[in-house]
Amino acid sequence: MFHVKRHTTQPRPGWQQTVEAQGLIYPLTRYPDDSLRPYWDESAYYSFSLPEVEALEETVEELHTMCLAAAAHIVEHRRFADLGIEDGRLADLVAESWHRRAELPSLYGRFDLRYDGTGPAKMLEYNADTPTSLVEAAGPQWFWMEERFPGADQWNSLHERLVDAWRKQAGLLPPGAPVHFAHSAGDELGEDLMTVAYLEETARQAGLETVAIPVEDIGWDSLTGRFVDQRLRFMRACFKLYPWEWLATDAFGPHVLDTLDNGGGTGTTLWIEPAWKMLLSNKALLAVLWELYPGHPNLLPAYLDGPRELADGPGYVAKPLLGREGAGVTVHRPGAAPDVRDEPCCYQELAPLPDFGGNRVVLGAWVVEDEAAGLGIRESAGLVTDEYARFLPHVIL
Repeated sequence: MFHVKRHTTQPRPGWQQTVEAQGLIYPLTRYPDDSLRPYWDESAYYSFSLPEVEALEETVEELHTMCLAAAAHIVEHRRFADLGIEDGRLADLVAESWHRRAELPSLYGRFDLRYDGTGPAKMLEYNADTPTSLVEAAGPQWFWMEERFPGADQWNSLHERLVDAWRKQAGLLPPGAPVHFAHSAGDELGEDLMTVAYLEETARQAGLETVAIPVEDIGWDSLTGRFVDQRLRFMRACFKLYPWEWLATDAFGPHVLDTLDNGGGTGTTLWIEPAWKMLLSNKALLAVLWELYPGHPNLLPAYLDGPRELADGPGYVAKPLLGREGAGVTVHRPGAAPDVRDEPCCYQELAPLPDFGGNRVVLGAWVVEDEAAGLGIRESAGLVTDEYARFLPHVIL
């Protein structure tokens, strides 16, 4: 059996216009020198064998199950302070959300994995609240494969799984009310906008009525104590690509908590993803997992109180508990003096991303509901996958 390989190839003529028409309106990245370079990069692709992908799917679903067990542990032992959740009321609402999770719609998440084909995949983190790079994984790379490798396959059932998830969970939504889809108007690239627009399209295909709205346009009706949209309609259900830690602490955060529908019919607004997803999108989860499953082949040692033995051994990465696209992540090489940061961090063993011809690769493995559903691959020049990473398609050969 062969393992993951990187292949160079010739981009299709007019590739930029092609992927933009497929919803990827941010195919280029502006670098600090003001140059524009491809974010969608089809000058190369990755190939996998079918047994390899099947093994990765099993790994992802096992990791997801372990993460749910870690979330249960955090709630049972009231370890919210380890996640930086100091507000007792918010902690209580997250716990209630967890206990009522069977009544709450929950859609998707993305594992970031280190994998080079020669050993077990290692979990780097899990974003199950506001993951992006979904549009390019679900659509453009599938169409690329159909054009370049007709008859081949891809680890990619994202679109069908998302539509099916909305259809299956429709009964959990408030009857007779549309689902609002909210993104931040501060998103200059258009990535959040298109992610939300794509998810709205999957909901429409599942037969749901939808309404798009910028988060900044959500209003508060003080007379009725309800969130309303631009047309002053009550917002009974809202999918938001807006982190819970912002939603709960913004100026209108108290209103969010006052009117939170946790599945018991006690509030007025049902937010998707639900509040319990805060337990899975916090880097403290990595340390809790290592406590519960020490030595697990798909985990890296991780701690909250400092790097411990990692400073003397393999080195470590310090990750802020919250953050996107590598923001605030620092790399500490083996033998470097321990550096315990002032802000709460997770200290995870340094596992340098595999190097394919000078390209550092991370696998983004998608979960829809509780099942592995697809793969997106990003490359970067350095050890931290940041906003200058490139997205490359893949194929199963």
